[in-house]
Amino acid sequence: MINGAAQADVAILVVDSRRGEFETGFEFGGQTREHALLLRALGVSQLICAVNKMDTIEWSQERFEEIVKKLSSFLKSSGYKESDVTYVPVSGWTGDNLITPNNPPLSWYQNNDNLLNTKLNGVICGATLIDLIDRLKPPERPISKPFRLCITDVYRATGIGAGTVSISGRIDCGGIEINERLLLRPSNDQVTVKTIQIENINVSSAFAGDNVTLNIQGVDPTHLFIGNVICDPEYPIPCATIIQARIIIFNILVPILPGTPIVFHFKSMQEQGKITNLIEELDRSTGELKRNNPRLLTKNSSGVIEITLQRQICCELYSDVKELGRFMLRQSGLTMAAGIITKIIG
Repeated sequence: MINGAAQADVAILVVDSRRGEFETGFEFGGQTREHALLLRALGVSQLICAVNKMDTIEWSQERFEEIVKKLSSFLKSSGYKESDVTYVPVSGWTGDNLITPNNPPLSWYQNNDNLLNTKLNGVICGATLIDLIDRLKPPERPISKPFRLCITDVYRATGIGAGTVSISGRIDCGGIEINERLLLRPSNDQVTVKTIQIENINVSSAFAGDNVTLNIQGVDPTHLFIGNVICDPEYPIPCATIIQARIIIFNILVPILPGTPIVFHFKSMQEQGKITNLIEELDRSTGELKRNNPRLLTKNSSGVIEITLQRQICCELYSDVKELGRFMLRQSGLTMAAGIITKIIG
């Protein structure tokens, strides 16, 4: 799930409307909460919440509105903007409200006057799931910035030539063409792009936002790992084991202290590390300084911390490249916090 979310612009969160099933997924540590937090931490801001299996509860308006209310409050506290989240009642079993409206129509989910233009509390009455997908806004792409691609998969190429390796990933910024020379970080191997594929179709160039497969030459395959970055050799991406970051802490059970072990999730890679210093505690709502050098950081708070990782990662300041400057911290399979990189120390 993390690998897919790291390459996504938008997401559909499917929740079970049945009483007890939704509550299980929504309680502390539940899949619904975890998936929503992971999506936001990985940069997905536009979200469609499909309330599924409505046929099993007789398309109850009361139950749908109850679920929307709970989700709205949680998603807002997790960093989603209300304007970027929509809700739709559906049934995957019957197909109702996926592509075509319910037949017969739901009396409480009709918009007779101005179909698809009236949004109230995240709900557009009359809209199907496909209608909401069509309304999603295309994100801006940092095409003019130096090339960056974080590797999500590595495998040996076939039928192209000796010494050719295939890598997959999403272009985070910039663009490339066939036969262009690039730099692999952190190993600093010089590589040449032999072919570019988008959805198994050969193309001559690709740009920010494209999910591509590149066949490259000139690299030792033992130097290729998920999380490595292919970049512009004139503007190499920084590599570091120590970073400073601003984080938002979720509903954790145990406070964060200096020395707290963490699993650092960045794009589609993960790295062991620890929190080595608590620098500031911030007001979560305003971002204003509350205190310097706090002894601990508790649930639902915010702060500036220093993180030390066991191995180097290739990263950017969030202010320079958002896609390569955001991360999440997990522990024992649960998401503790989401953050942005504010300083690369070394």
